[in-house]
Amino acid sequence: MKVVKDMQDPKYALSRRTFLKGVGTVAAASVLPVSMVRLAFADPSRDFTFAYISDSHIQHIKGGKFVRNWDRGLIRAVAETNLLDPKPDFVVFGGDLAQLGTKEELDHGAEMLAKLRYKAYCVMGEHDYYLDLGEYWSKLFGDHHYSWDHKGVHFVVLNSVLTYDDWTFNRWPTAEQRMLEMAGLDNPNGSPFMVGERQREWLRRDLAKVSEDTPVVVFSHSPIQKLYKGWNFWTEDAEDVQAMLKRFRDATVVHGHVHQIQYNQIDTISFHAVMATAWPWPYPETYAQAEHQMPKLTVPMNRADPFFERDATGWQLIDVHTGRTTLKYNLYNNTNRTVGFNRDTGRPEDGQFQDPAGRAPPQSHY
Repeated sequence: MKVVKDMQDPKYALSRRTFLKGVGTVAAASVLPVSMVRLAFADPSRDFTFAYISDSHIQHIKGGKFVRNWDRGLIRAVAETNLLDPKPDFVVFGGDLAQLGTKEELDHGAEMLAKLRYKAYCVMGEHDYYLDLGEYWSKLFGDHHYSWDHKGVHFVVLNSVLTYDDWTFNRWPTAEQRMLEMAGLDNPNGSPFMVGERQREWLRRDLAKVSEDTPVVVFSHSPIQKLYKGWNFWTEDAEDVQAMLKRFRDATVVHGHVHQIQYNQIDTISFHAVMATAWPWPYPETYAQAEHQMPKLTVPMNRADPFFERDATGWQLIDVHTGRTTLKYNLYNNTNRTVGFNRDTGRPEDGQFQDPAGRAPPQSHY
């Protein structure tokens, strides 16, 4: 692939104004998380975009009542995606549509997603899965893992939130208890996520048919890395999946789950987190001096208060060209960010906050 357009050029940049074109005054007041991904090829006719929405955590209260903030987050993300210009070729929902995986929550979320004017692909999140092990989710959205090709790119969806059979089938008296245990962020009764042997074998067969020169984009819910086990920002068999991706010249993993800006480079694989429509999480190293493997290149988000429900939420444009990605984060109530690959250092870097002198002091009140 070659760079065919300078994405810094205003002629080609997807501006905040363009993104909000047609949105009313109220909608323009705050931008919720929608991620736009641009793939640029030597042949301009193959250029395309897709939108990414994730982690809505729709939560049922009783009867027809749901937690309003989470409802509004997804409603707005869908509405703003429908107004995108240029129009995306498709939309990906990155998992955790529901909070506790109930039929009421999944139906309610599916009704909102049905308003998208584009083809949608869905990823399984742990909050969607552990009540009935994805049975009802499958009736709404189909397979837990699958792949497709689009304009020269091979896309793969994985269910990365599986875990050990003993934990899943033998430990809990009820399905509801199993769901509650896995839904806890900082819960020692949880269990590490994984892709699993059967799914890895499927992935191996799927990728065997793909040329190493073909760009590959993998969508998972949990990061296909080992970042912080205490919060399950972790995939137990991450190295096994990475080994299958390393032969490709251009491989990208896009994931949700962590509710924050996060990026990394391992060999030829770029890893990028998208933000949530529900709420942001703080970075693990600011929470406790516990063992973690947060990559050194990941820069803590420059934000005043991670517990302000809309701070650090926003939307992002991802440019993919010459096998590298540049993320342009448009943040609500904060400074916009650009994260791109620095060829001199061989890793993604934040153009404004990579220098420690430019970072906000870490918060300590949590």
